Amino acid sequence: MSTLTKPNHIGRKISRIRELRDMKQEALAQALGISQQTISAIENSETIEEERLVEVAKALGVTVEAIKNFSEEGMINYFNTFNDTKDSNVNFGHNCTFNPLDKLMETVDKNETLYERLLQAEKDKIEYLEKLLAGK
Repeated sequence: MSTLTKPNHIGRKISRIRELRDMKQEALAQALGISQQTISAIENSETIEEERLVEVAKALGVTVEAIKNFSEEGMINYFNTFNDTKDSNVNFGHNCTFNPLDKLMETVDKNETLYERLLQAEKDKIEYLEKLLAGK
């Protein structure tokens, strides 16, 4: 077998997708209503029955085609596109249009203003109550 061609090992693909979704074999087994040993056997087999593949795909939250077409190279390329911000619309804060500290200080100022208003309302209430008591 050539090093350029890899077998279409469905079990390994299922295993990698499960790992990428941060799911343990036990969780997948529970979602499918089977044992963890059965999941291990599925992940070690090169082929899988179509009906079982549909169930596994549904439990993993992906399509059957996503499992069949999954490749490590594709995942690497997919995640590498996130670093290429000049050709994509993905923004990770590199081009921030405001200073987060300014926004924080605006919030502090608003809270201070609200606190002062609340404090003044309490002082007015105390003054009113004192007038009422003095009038009796």
